[in-house]
Amino acid sequence: MAIDFKPVNEGKMQLLEYSRRFSVNDLRRATNDSIDFLLKLIEDMDDADIVFVPVDEEANDPHAVPGEEHIGWGIGHLIAHVTASAEEWAAYSSILARGVPYPAEPRLRYETPWREVNTKAKAVQRLEESRRIRLAYLATWPDKPNLGLTRELSPRFVTRFGEMNATACFLFGLKHEVGHYDQFREVARQIAESQQSAAGAV
Repeated sequence: MAIDFKPVNEGKMQLLEYSRRFSVNDLRRATNDSIDFLLKLIEDMDDADIVFVPVDEEANDPHAVPGEEHIGWGIGHLIAHVTASAEEWAAYSSILARGVPYPAEPRLRYETPWREVNTKAKAVQRLEESRRIRLAYLATWPDKPNLGLTRELSPRFVTRFGEMNATACFLFGLKHEVGHYDQFREVARQIAESQQSAAGAV
């Protein structure tokens, strides 16, 4: 991964301060690194693996439709979720980089319905589509982006995460994706374990 979020995750600095060391080319490399990591993770999976429902005792999604708040998120579900967040924050980065103020609402978010990411081909398509979308947002940055403008966010958000300029916004979406890596790995582990158990039962 081109960017290590450890200083931010450990609370040593806020994302805005950390973002100052990264160029738009760094953001491109980090985007490609993240997409490539996820593609590699699902490389040997099949359609059944993409819709495999893992056991997750800590599953608690208050934004889920009724009845789905506590289900484990499979690979397709995770891909739909992380790509939507990364694209949302890449969109804010594009707006701010061009010197246009943007408020907390409305959110510029669309999440592919996770049940539609139900085959290996669709998972790959969603990841490659997200790569194209994110890199396209970076392509809208002017040669001299406005990095002094920050998004108008709630005091509660700012207290928790800090101010967000164009670079920090883009990194925020990427950081969220990276934050789900362990969840991806755990689902992959459960899939492999399930396959081994099935093979042993034959």
